[in-house]
This record gives sequence, C-alpha cells and structure tokens, in this order.
Amino acid sequence: MVASETTMSIGQKAPPIELTILMPCLNEAETLAICIEKALGFLRRSGISGEVLIADNGSSDGSQEIAARLGARVTHVPEKGYGAALIAGIAAARGRYVIMGDSDDSYDFSVLDPFIAKLRDGFDLVMGNRFKGGIAPGAMPPLHRYLGNPVLSTIGRIFFASPIRDFHCGLRGFSRDAMMALELRAPGMEFASEMVVKATMRGLRIAEVPTTLSPDGRSRPPHLRSWRDGWRHLRFLLIFCPRWLFFYPGALLFALGALVMALLLPGPVSLGAVTLDVHSLLYASGAVVMGFQAMQFWVFARLYGAVTGLLPEAERLNRALSRFGLEAALLLAGAIFLLGLALGGWSLAQWGARDFGTLQGAGVMRMAIASVTAMLIGLQLAFGAFFLALLGMMRPARR
Repeated sequence: MVASETTMSIGQKAPPIELTILMPCLNEAETLAICIEKALGFLRRSGISGEVLIADNGSSDGSQEIAARLGARVTHVPEKGYGAALIAGIAAARGRYVIMGDSDDSYDFSVLDPFIAKLRDGFDLVMGNRFKGGIAPGAMPPLHRYLGNPVLSTIGRIFFASPIRDFHCGLRGFSRDAMMALELRAPGMEFASEMVVKATMRGLRIAEVPTTLSPDGRSRPPHLRSWRDGWRHLRFLLIFCPRWLFFYPGALLFALGALVMALLLPGPVSLGAVTLDVHSLLYASGAVVMGFQAMQFWVFARLYGAVTGLLPEAERLNRALSRFGLEAALLLAGAIFLLGLALGGWSLAQWGARDFGTLQGAGVMRMAIASVTAMLIGLQLAFGAFFLALLGMMRPARR
C-alpha cells in the first residue's frame, strides 16, 4: 500500500503502516520526482505497506506540487534548517519505521532492502556507510571525503564509543518510536551528528549497511556549506562530550601546572642552558587555576545536561558527589583558602622584616604566588560547591 496526499478529518486516525520514506526538501524540483518514483517503486516491488513523506522547508519552485502529483504526502515545515525539516517529518510520519534520505538523487531509494532487513531484526538505527558501499566520481568533494567526514567520524567514535564509521551519511533508517524518545533538537546540519550521538549514548541498537553515493542531479550548488557546517558538527560533538571539552584539557593543565609549581617553589631549576625561575612559576600557577576551573566546568556541564535532559545521567559522578556533599566541599575549600592566607601572612612578615622596602631575591614572590593560587582554588571550590547544590535542587525527585 502506498499512502497518497490526503487531508485527515478531525478525529480520523490514519491506518498504521510499516515504513515512511522521508525526504527533506527545499527547492528540489529538478530531482524530487525521480527520488519519489524510486521510493514508490521500492514500496511496490517489496510489498511493504508504506508512504513517501516530503518535509518541505518552504520551497518556491513547485516542489510541493510535484510531490502531491506523484502521490507523496507533504508536510510543511516553517522553521528553516535541515534538522528542523527532518524533526517535523519524523513527528508527522505514520510508519513504524522511517528511512530518510536527501531528495537530490544522490541516494538510491529503489534499493532500501538492507535497511528494512536490519530494522526488522530489531535494530533501532541503521546507518548507511558510503565508504563501504561506494562513492561515485564527483559525488563527494575531496575536502569532505578525505578530511571532513573521516575526521569528524573519528572524533565521534572516540568521544562517544560509537560503532558508526560514516557519521554523516544522509541515508539512514530507524524506529520512529525510538527516535522520538531521543527528543532531537538540532535545527541545522548538525542534526546528523545529534541522531548518532544520542542513539549511542542511550544504548540503542545500531547497525551499518553499505550504501552508494552518486553525484546529485541538481544544477545549483548544494545547501551544505563545508566549513560552516563542519564547524557546527564539531561544536555539537564537543558540547555533547564535556569530558573531552573540559575535563581532559583541564586535568592536563592542572597536573602540569602542579608539577612545575612543586619543582619551582623551593628555588630555580636549570634544564641545560635554560633556567626556570619565578616567572615560570607564575605561569604554572595560572595553569593550575585554569585547569581546576575547566574541570569544574566539566562537572557543571555534565550535571546541567542531565538535569535538562540533554545528556543521560552520569551515575558514577552522581555517586561521587553524593559522598562528597556541600559541607565537605566547603570544609576543604576553607582549608585551602586558609593555607593561602597563611602563606600570604608569611610573605607579609618577610616584607615587614625588611621594613616594607625593596625585596631582594624571589623567595617571597614564590610564597606570594603559592598564596594567591591556594586562595583562588579555595574560592573556586566553595563557589562551585554552592552552584552544584543549586543544580541538585533543580533535579526532579526520583521515584
């Protein structure tokens, strides 16, 4: 059965179908017809109960009329963006499964059998892999093929332990219910990464199947903008993995800074012809403070993401914080701050012993740097503990 464009009356429920073939569309009159015909042909050949759904993003070239004439259903999406069109299309889909793909004739909608087979086997998300299936000459710019896609896909696999090797393949199938539960939000091209990342983080069953990529049939340039959209994908991956954005760089800065401070507090250190002294100590202090702050931001971002539903719960972090509550954090912060004050007092006493005149040597400066570092860390820890308590009050009670 192929669903055609109809207007459902109020209260009338559309008959259940197995598959929705979903295509986002923005002025695709040149290629939309061939894509719809291939999709309808697949439904007829396979005997699958399905529909072709066009998520139109404000076309002005007659794409909507072409879709309706060929028997596809059109849903109009006023919010601009690739992701916005697909989010609305998934919500409007009537099929148990959805297979989405671009309407520029770069993907072959007549051979969707591997996707259906995996979906029927119980996989929640089935990604196409163009590098396994084949990329026709001219179908993918060298910048995307050899730099953008491999680099971003590798980052995604490292950050999220995802099994997907082609993060940005536009041809993919999924269970509609599973995808709706992910609450996808990205309105732009980064939607492609959001789907894979959230599916991986929520533990959905994911598979890849080889698929081919052909040169698109349009005479105009694609909507994709390489550097802008590449940055949007990278930005999304970083935001959704605060561990790599904040914790690892912060921990490295903190550890290196603390090591250098420990070496230089007693006095200068010579490394061959190079002597590290109080100036290096000052930069090491800065590294300690910046590293500690970055690690705190990791905790803040991780918990805030869980509170707002953007990220799953961080169970190990929650357990650690429950054992180290506000009062314990404040006691530790107070002790560190008092240590800084004591070091500052010692420095002041040394200056007073010289009648508050010019200080010779760098010994007092070393203690002053250590004093300021300890006071900054203590204050950051205290303020951070109160902010974490505030985040905890925002969390809904668990039943």
